[in-house]
Amino acid sequence: MWIAIAVVAIIILWVIFSYNGLVRKKFRAENAWGQIDVQLQRRFDLIPNLVNSVKGYMEHEKDVLTKVTELRTAWAGASSVHEKVELDNQLTGALKTIMAVSENYPDLKANQNFSELQEELRNTENKISYSRQFYNDSVTMYNTALSVFPTNLIASMFGFKPQTLFVVTDEETRKNVKVDFGK
Repeated sequence: MWIAIAVVAIIILWVIFSYNGLVRKKFRAENAWGQIDVQLQRRFDLIPNLVNSVKGYMEHEKDVLTKVTELRTAWAGASSVHEKVELDNQLTGALKTIMAVSENYPDLKANQNFSELQEELRNTENKISYSRQFYNDSVTMYNTALSVFPTNLIASMFGFKPQTLFVVTDEETRKNVKVDFGK
């Protein structure tokens, strides 16, 4: 009888520990997405200042500036992680274009406001990259826990669902920015 009680107690403890471990991993992954969101918001808060600093110098690059502004507005209205990932990928490409084009404007490069904004964006981009990596690591740990035996039994019993990794799906975002003034 004591053996049966001990076995039941061990099973109950295992279920509790497994469930709590899955909950911790899930919240860690959600927190990691929150950190990406914070850094993206920081970047989007910097964008109007960047656009205003660049406007006078890049008159013929209005389409890039317009796209950045439109993407920023769309991101603010995005409701899902997938939408924000797609918009972020597009915005990253547009910002790369602005930074590459700025290299051809010595007055702009010498402008202290632009230089400070560029440095802030560079720091923010580094933080975003780190946050994405941390998010993907957290999601991978969580998804792995959902898939491996025996915690997969607990995960399916309590309805835990896998989360999506942050992936760049837009091939244009993966390419280097090419600036051509020969048009």
